[in-house]
Amino acid sequence: MVSDERALALQLAGLDDARLAETFAARSVSAAVGWRDFFDAAEGLLEPASIDRALTRLPRRALASLAAAVDGGRAATDAVPETLQLLVDGATPQAVAERVRRLHRAHPTAFDARADDAPGPASTAQEAAAAERAFTATGALADLLLGADHTSLTLTATGTVSASDRRRLLEAGIVADAEELDDLVAVARAAGLVDARDREATVSDGGDRWLRLPTAARWEHAMTGVHAALPAGVRDEANGLQPVSLWPDGYPLDDDWPALARQWARIVVRWGLFADDGAEPSWTRSLRETGSVSASALLPHLPAEIDKVYLQADLSVIAPGPLQPDLELRLRRIAARESRAQASTYRFTGESLDAGLADGETAASIRAFLGELSLTGIPQPLEYLVDSTAERHGAVRVRSDVQRDLTVVETDDPDRREALSVDQALRPLGLVLDDGVLLTRVGRDAVSWALADARYPVTVIGDDGRPTSPRRSRRTTAASAPAPARYDELIARLRSGHSTDSDEAWLERELEQAVRARAAVRVTVRMPDGSDRELTLEASGLGGGRLRGLDRAADVERTLPLRSIVAVAPAE
Repeated sequence: MVSDERALALQLAGLDDARLAETFAARSVSAAVGWRDFFDAAEGLLEPASIDRALTRLPRRALASLAAAVDGGRAATDAVPETLQLLVDGATPQAVAERVRRLHRAHPTAFDARADDAPGPASTAQEAAAAERAFTATGALADLLLGADHTSLTLTATGTVSASDRRRLLEAGIVADAEELDDLVAVARAAGLVDARDREATVSDGGDRWLRLPTAARWEHAMTGVHAALPAGVRDEANGLQPVSLWPDGYPLDDDWPALARQWARIVVRWGLFADDGAEPSWTRSLRETGSVSASALLPHLPAEIDKVYLQADLSVIAPGPLQPDLELRLRRIAARESRAQASTYRFTGESLDAGLADGETAASIRAFLGELSLTGIPQPLEYLVDSTAERHGAVRVRSDVQRDLTVVETDDPDRREALSVDQALRPLGLVLDDGVLLTRVGRDAVSWALADARYPVTVIGDDGRPTSPRRSRRTTAASAPAPARYDELIARLRSGHSTDSDEAWLERELEQAVRARAAVRVTVRMPDGSDRELTLEASGLGGGRLRGLDRAADVERTLPLRSIVAVAPAE
């Protein structure tokens, strides 16, 4: 084990900072751990409890590989994640072998190898049903992102959506139940469509681009993210997906895995990667054969998207099929959707049009858009509603005062100004009346959305003095975090404490451990004439470049220069 610690320490020292951070994160190392050098790190990673945590996270294939290595073979390095550092130069350290043997005795079936099985092919009817689920799930995720773009989702400490937001989304009909919401959020995070930080989930720039894609491209992007996020324990050797019936057994030592496996299984079935009974549609078979997700086989099964609707005199809109996503996005800026299916209905209201005007539309742009979209022209009642709403809109104006770093809210109506100043819904803005206008330190766009949510006819004035469209706060989601910042200090300390002369550093470490344990050691000393002499000492002190200890054979205290010691071994 001593040589294993030394070999692992040298292996760790050879990793770059990003790989070290990944290793520490994978092994659940605390950033506050008191390691001084890489020898301490190696010792910590080879502790039984640390090894057990790492083994718990291994898929069945890796456990079987380690069990074979312990029985005299060599572990398949591609089966054991490198970030767990369970192997040293492809060999199994003694400490790891001992823990594998112990766990193997306690859970013998967990280490049994299992051949990759291919799911059975889906029938034509099953493929049609899977495609319909894929279409529905893609639309549901778009609804969720649109809702989060208007009001960001509040997260709990565990990363789930808060109870109040769950209730809001359920009442709005965006999701059918809490389980569907959890699954949609998991897909959105896997695909990089939301940025979840600081107990808040907002739509990322990638999510904004995703909303403008056709349905097939939306599905392909989302499932590419899911495929990348799925753990190795549910994949086959070709990077395809194993039958979902095998997923709960993918990590046989992890007690938390079955619940997570059930969620991933729900997701892939809900999104049409598998039939209800686990059969494999042609587009999932392509994934297994090529290792990448493609919507080309799914596309013929999706309903055709349309670019025209019927506008009714009762202010409703009938879309006889799924609208092209870019057209639906714009329509939903000015109309509220009442029902969603392959044929959907929408309705214009003063509030929906006012929201569109707050988002940068004008009466002229709305009429132009509807004129191109409608198969029946623009009914007179709708023309009147657009004009009257536009005339009323802009009674409250929001602009930035760059010099004072403030946001200005102004209106020509004294009664409305008074209402704004006392409105309890706007209290978090901290509006202060000053010379006929209201001032706040909250950002311009945030103020405009707060006013719009409180049903005020607000217009945002840009820096050029013209109306502009406010945007919800949106942060770009980083694709990866190569070196979590929390390990920066630890890694710097390990590097500063690591000697470039590994032999000398390891020798000092062995002597330090002997002194702490008051252990007897055999030291080999290089004499002035070049010969070597072996002494057995009970180590008692180390400092000033010298080792002190009791020579048992001569029963005298000796002090030896460290530069003269060439080897150390435990006394027999």
